[in-house]
Formats: sequence, C-alpha cells, structure tokens
Amino acid sequence: MDCNEARALLDADVDRELSAPDALRVQQHVEGCDACRRDRARIVTLVQAVRQADYHRAPEALRASILASLPAAGDGRARGQSRAEPEPRSQPRPRGRRWFTWLGGGVSARPAPAGPGPRVAALPGLGWGVALLVALAAAAGMALSAHHADTDRTVDELVASHVRADLSARDIDVISTDRHTVKPWFNGRLDYAPPVEDLAASGFALVGGRLDYVGRRRVAVLVYRYRQHVIDVYVRPAGVGPAAPYATVSQGYALDRWDAAGMTWWAVTDAEPSALAAFRTALDARLTGTRSE
Repeated sequence: MDCNEARALLDADVDRELSAPDALRVQQHVEGCDACRRDRARIVTLVQAVRQADYHRAPEALRASILASLPAAGDGRARGQSRAEPEPRSQPRPRGRRWFTWLGGGVSARPAPAGPGPRVAALPGLGWGVALLVALAAAAGMALSAHHADTDRTVDELVASHVRADLSARDIDVISTDRHTVKPWFNGRLDYAPPVEDLAASGFALVGGRLDYVGRRRVAVLVYRYRQHVIDVYVRPAGVGPAAPYATVSQGYALDRWDAAGMTWWAVTDAEPSALAAFRTALDARLTGTRSE
C-alpha cells in the first residue's frame, strides 16, 4: 500500500469503517510512514475537537432576520377590523355600460364634452392592453426571482452537505479508485445510474462515492482528490430543458454547475474556482469520448 491509497482510507480507518484486512493494511503502512502517521493524527484530533465542541448561541443578527421575515402581529388584527367594518355600498351602474368600462380599462364611457375644444378619440382596448402588459412583466419578474431563490437554496444545501461530510470524516460510503467498483455501488440505491469517470490523468483522482439528500431527493456524490483538496460532485438527472452553466463562490467554497450526458452536475470544493473549470473540461472531454466509443 502506497501513501496515495492509504490517505484515501485514513478517514474510514479513524471511524472504524474498514474491513479487518483493509484496517490491518492501513495500520501497517502508517506504522512505517511518518507523513501518513501525522495525517492520521490530524484527523483524530479534528474528530475529537468536533465531538467536544461547545454549542454557541445564535447571533442576534440571525434572530433579527428571522423575526423580520415573520408576518407582523398587527396584520391579523387589521384584517379582522377590516372584515368587521361594513363595505361601502356601490352605486348601481347601468348594465349595458359595464362592457365598455371593462374594455376601456376602467374609463367610463361618457359622451365627449360639447364645445369648441379639441376632441380626443376614445381607445376602448388601450387600458386593458396596458394592464395585460404590466401583469405579464410582473409574472416574468416573479418567475425570475423564484428561479434565483431556488438556485441560492441549492447552493446553500450543497455547501452544507460538503462541509458536513468533511467535518464528520465520513465523506465516502464506497472507497475505491476503480470506476467499475463505484458505479455499480449506486445500483438499487438510486432510481438512475450516474456516469462515473476516473480523471486521475488530468489531476483529479476518483477516490469513491456516497449518497446524500439535496433538493428534496437522493443524489449520487462522486468524490475526487485534487492535490490536497476534495471535490464533491453531485450528479442527478437533468430537468426539462438544458440549464445554463453557473459558477459562484459561497462561504469560501467554489461551486460550478453544468449539464452533460443527460445529467446536471454540481461540483463543490475549497480549492480555487479555476480548479473546477479544469475539472469540468476534463470530465466533458471524457464523457464525449465515452459516448463516441
């Protein structure tokens, strides 16, 4: 066992998740390798620190933000008072004039005033057309705002998942550098088959995979190593219509999203955003080559 293989198993070894033969191999390697022994000690220290960490009170800014998002207490009383007040009696209107009022956007169909002044021709459908355009613009704005909110929520979930896996030292369910071992592991655990590629030749070594729950569904997570960094790649079936590529940085973590091979890919890492761009290029090239074979 060399250092690269041992480091991929250290987290599982600390959590006692390895089989007896693998645990023995890791122990034998660590006993003879100072670098891996230091890495294992660092992981043990981190796990113990997380388990012994104190709970901290949420900041007042968070409390104020939550309270601000709640409906005001006076709204319910105001609505109750408005229901108790009698509504003003509407004046009866000639039945035949309602159609003209509706077509004219609420303008009463009054006869033009007599006199020498200029006469303005009435446009019956103008008011309704303007109202329709305003309604369409408002609907488009609301749809765009909802889309942005959904993307922001997904970004928050992905960052939380990535950090949670890193802190728990249980970021891999199936540990293997062989794509033919990782890919079948998802069979029966998901209702789709995620593509699995090893990109070690491009500097992104496959080390395993796991299951997670993001966007109200179970998703496959492929785990790659890039130098000293972990790249979590979340793979799920693409939606209706291709999603535009999207890259951002949130809470110090770089994220990248794109569609390929019928899947939507989200990559998360604490490395530089340029690392995700290189990863995406390498993966797209491999997926294109696989389809052409």
